[in-house]
Amino acid sequence: MGGSLYEAIGNVKIPRFIQICQHLEDNQINDIELILKEEFAKPGIFDTVKPGMKIALTASSRPISNLDLILRSIVAELKQLGALPFIIPAMGSHGGGTADGQRRIIESYGITEERIGCPIKATMETVCVGYSPEGHEVHVDKYANDADGIIIIGKIRPHSGFSGEYESGLMKMMTIGLGKQHGAAICHNAGARYLAKYIPMFANVILNKCNILFGVGILENAYHKTCMIQMIPARDIPQEEPKLLQKAYSLLPRILFKNIAVMILDEIGKNISGDGMDPYITTRFGTPYKTCEESIQKIAILDLSDETHGCMLGAGWADVCTKRMFDKCNLENSYVNAITSTIYDGVRLPMILKNDYYAIAACIRGSVGVDREHIRMVHLHNTLDIFKFEISESMLEDAKKNPQIEILSEPRELIFNDEGNLW
Repeated sequence: MGGSLYEAIGNVKIPRFIQICQHLEDNQINDIELILKEEFAKPGIFDTVKPGMKIALTASSRPISNLDLILRSIVAELKQLGALPFIIPAMGSHGGGTADGQRRIIESYGITEERIGCPIKATMETVCVGYSPEGHEVHVDKYANDADGIIIIGKIRPHSGFSGEYESGLMKMMTIGLGKQHGAAICHNAGARYLAKYIPMFANVILNKCNILFGVGILENAYHKTCMIQMIPARDIPQEEPKLLQKAYSLLPRILFKNIAVMILDEIGKNISGDGMDPYITTRFGTPYKTCEESIQKIAILDLSDETHGCMLGAGWADVCTKRMFDKCNLENSYVNAITSTIYDGVRLPMILKNDYYAIAACIRGSVGVDREHIRMVHLHNTLDIFKFEISESMLEDAKKNPQIEILSEPRELIFNDEGNLW
């Protein structure tokens, strides 16, 4: 990389930072196993299970708080009724679009045969179970289709690419999770614009053609802690899920500051968000079918998380990244996910700079309509960790006026090592 590039960025003043803590509503469930027992005892839930039934339970590629405990508890209840439960990785093209890759993803979340107490069956093979009203093939994971019953387990949350009656949740888990890469590609071929239409269209075919026993809808609060678990009879999922989605919108984490010019992210990754970084935090959405009132001018990514296994989806929505981050990218695996979703922007490469200092400096240098000497910046480890983070000194007065914000430190300089990196 030529010296002229770094001369163009120049010797930029990096502001001092203050660590703060945001206090949002924390309404977590304290006894998850008790809640699950109560939910399982409801009519339309326990009575769908018969002795000897082989039952598939879905495990998502997204990190879900307490998912291992939730799965283990449900498996125990099923075994008590004489059923034979097993886990399937329910995800589209994640894990490089391979069965082993998808199995490794759920195992990285602690979902192992030993811990959950039942087999894990992973395959990319699907079966066409029917056709949508518009003639699309609707596919389901072969192991799930061969089972005597399927339990759909998933987190209900706003989607980052579209708005609709159903977004991320049980209906999407049926359409894209059970559909694997083949089913996901068919659904995504129409583009994000039509996902709100196709998700219920495909899911209703699966509800009619497959023996879905019930759904388990999970909601998390802003601290990513389990705050609600609801078991829903299969026939009621289309009516009940939209109510849970509206509740999920009210629980979204957020940054309690306005007019942020620059955001520094230590890491992005698929384990952090389906988009690598949460667009509700970054204000960067991957499609024109989802927008945000706030807009951060420049975003710098310093690294990939270890758990993302080289998937750099999300980098394309940043402005600058480091050479360290680029060197960890597994481009081919990242492109599989993008091709399946038909949204390519997220795997484009931003400006690649040699170290953390220049990545941050370039964002400050590129911000317009602001006082660069007193620039408003936030420094987050990642977009999951939005409770303790750093703000630039120019935002200190805002923090002092907000009762939901606790100031944890005095202003400090960012300390760069000899290579110009923060670590």
